[in-house]
Amino acid sequence: MNLTQPAPNIYSNYRKVITLANGDWDIAEQGKIAGLNVEIKGTNHLLDQYGRDFHHFCTTSYLGLDHHPALLEGAIAALLDTGTLRIANSKNRCKLALLEQYEAELSQLFEAVCVSTLSCSAASAGILPLLASGVLTENRPPVMVFDRQAHYSMNHLKAACADETRVLTCPHNDMDFLEKACQQFGRVAYIADSAYSMGGVANMESLLFLQDRYGLFLYLDDSHALSAVGHHGAGLVRPRLTALGDDCLIVASLAKAFGASGGLVMLGNERQKKIIQRYGGPSNWSQSLNCAAIGAGRASIRLHQSVELSALQDRLQANIRLFDSLIGTEQCHSNMAIRLIKCGRAEVANRVASALSEQGFFTGAVFFPVVAQGNAAIRITLRADMDAPLIQRFCEVITELLRTHRCDLDD
Repeated sequence: MNLTQPAPNIYSNYRKVITLANGDWDIAEQGKIAGLNVEIKGTNHLLDQYGRDFHHFCTTSYLGLDHHPALLEGAIAALLDTGTLRIANSKNRCKLALLEQYEAELSQLFEAVCVSTLSCSAASAGILPLLASGVLTENRPPVMVFDRQAHYSMNHLKAACADETRVLTCPHNDMDFLEKACQQFGRVAYIADSAYSMGGVANMESLLFLQDRYGLFLYLDDSHALSAVGHHGAGLVRPRLTALGDDCLIVASLAKAFGASGGLVMLGNERQKKIIQRYGGPSNWSQSLNCAAIGAGRASIRLHQSVELSALQDRLQANIRLFDSLIGTEQCHSNMAIRLIKCGRAEVANRVASALSEQGFFTGAVFFPVVAQGNAAIRITLRADMDAPLIQRFCEVITELLRTHRCDLDD
């Protein structure tokens, strides 16, 4: 028996990550900007266990639909009408008729074959190893090229994919690297975000060129763009495609701007759907969406088909432009709602975020491994339901805090 094992830590090294990051997380908790338990006191208004109330400046509910009366009413009505929270078994054996109706309505809204999952992470966990095996690419396992900044929900699956095929990591948005991979290996799948959680977007024009020229398979997470942009909230990716074919698969969260819960997979055909339903593991175990999530989602679909959605999108863009006029960031002029205000060291980011929370603004201090070492920042997100004076006040406060705390640490 050959007991030789492959070298460890090819795709991850949790012990090293924890050694480098745990102290900063401890500081974040001590500074009362992590580990909070909050009550909802109003639209985007929170109260924590320390008695502090603040505005939420790192939420991903970009359109403010998490408080929308129609979605709340839809959730309650679905639960009462159905008389149960969910059917507790694998979806491919038995599921609520309401869930089938919901997926049909999602399919109509986004003009694709749509499947719901408990989360976007569950979708990727179930689908990416299937993609690596070749069953979605004419039984030819593609070389899997992950963008270096692809979200952790996809990146952590490299090892599982590597059990099926070759896995490479691409420098962020490096289209030359990707084209060379296509030329060398022929069948390639690119795994990336369309809009990144730490700011920035994919180079869709180049990706579509590579897809047309080399048959590149695209696996794109559109979570931060779905609903926030696009006609009927279709996001960044779907509107760029006349039809969703066999060589592109879109995953997205229904728990961000969409305002409901769970994950969404947009597919090109029913065959892909059947394979995922039968063999997609975490995307299909006994974890289907509950009735409240379905009811909220169906209410959100109706809102997406109304004039209210475009009005909310316009308000979000107005708030983004206002913020960019007051504070410059690398994400300036992007129509995505995410902005990173650089601090450099994690110590600075934690101190500034802690001070902001004491002045009524809850933000996210991001540091390694979320961002590279030395690139710590305050991550803020904008919403359609923020008013201009609130954004202006926030910008004034954080500008002064950054000046003060940077000076304190330099002394």
